[in-house]
Amino acid sequence: MKSLARLSWAAVAVAFGEVLLGSWTRINGAGMTCPDYPLCRGRLVPAFDGGVVWEWAHRLTAVALCILVGIAIVTALRRRNAAIPFVRAAAAVAGALFLFQVFLGAATVRLANTPVSVVWHWGTAMALIAALAALAIFASSGAQQRAANDRAVATVLALAAGVAFITMCIGAYVSSSGAGLACVTIPGCAGNVVVFGNGQYVQMLHRLAAGASLLAAVAAFAFAWVKQASVRVRGWTSAGLALVFVQIILGLLNVAFRLPLDLREAHAANAALIFLCFVCATTLASLEASPARAVNAA
Repeated sequence: MKSLARLSWAAVAVAFGEVLLGSWTRINGAGMTCPDYPLCRGRLVPAFDGGVVWEWAHRLTAVALCILVGIAIVTALRRRNAAIPFVRAAAAVAGALFLFQVFLGAATVRLANTPVSVVWHWGTAMALIAALAALAIFASSGAQQRAANDRAVATVLALAAGVAFITMCIGAYVSSSGAGLACVTIPGCAGNVVVFGNGQYVQMLHRLAAGASLLAAVAAFAFAWVKQASVRVRGWTSAGLALVFVQIILGLLNVAFRLPLDLREAHAANAALIFLCFVCATTLASLEASPARAVNAA
């Protein structure tokens, strides 16, 4: 299944780049430079002025991702071995999420990048990346899997991934609604712990979610090491926790420097990496805690 694993990881890389390109397009104010869909200003290749190049590149990358996901799904469906239940399920989820993401891309344009549409678009994109990463891990699981991890490890890691996902989605709403500087002091909001406006409420909610994400990441890290999880699980978990600390620093810098574009993009990219780390750790922990099964390499 090595070919499928390589295809899936390639799809993860392209999907991750697609997410970051979409984020960069929006924060640069280019999200509506192509007001129609799937064409751009009525043309397949429009004039590249006024930020159109970012939105057009975002759509072009989606085409490349479509090809990769399609090939990966076909490859998964053609495999006939004991690992097929995991592989086919992950491939089916990835395919469904990609189709839904295409629909959301069109809806986001028609809704003029409203905060709710942006959150749906971002959240679905990250769920697609998670499904592709799981597919890659299942496909490269090796010739034999033995029970190595306590099932509780996978549960705690899944919780950390879930909290990271929720924090990301709230952050996407904060960014797209213009509430990034609704609170300019730490830990309160505008010098007060009590908040008043809608922007301030959602900003403080994002901070609370970030705190919960830190606690969940610390708990997952401690649990993985105490329960002596596999080296791969501990590696992904350790990376996830380290990135959470980086994320806190990036969040503080964004407020201190009043949301410069490069720091906003770094904040979004790092949030996606945190989620991906815990997804990979969860998938590995779940797989390694499963009963032994033979897997034929192909």
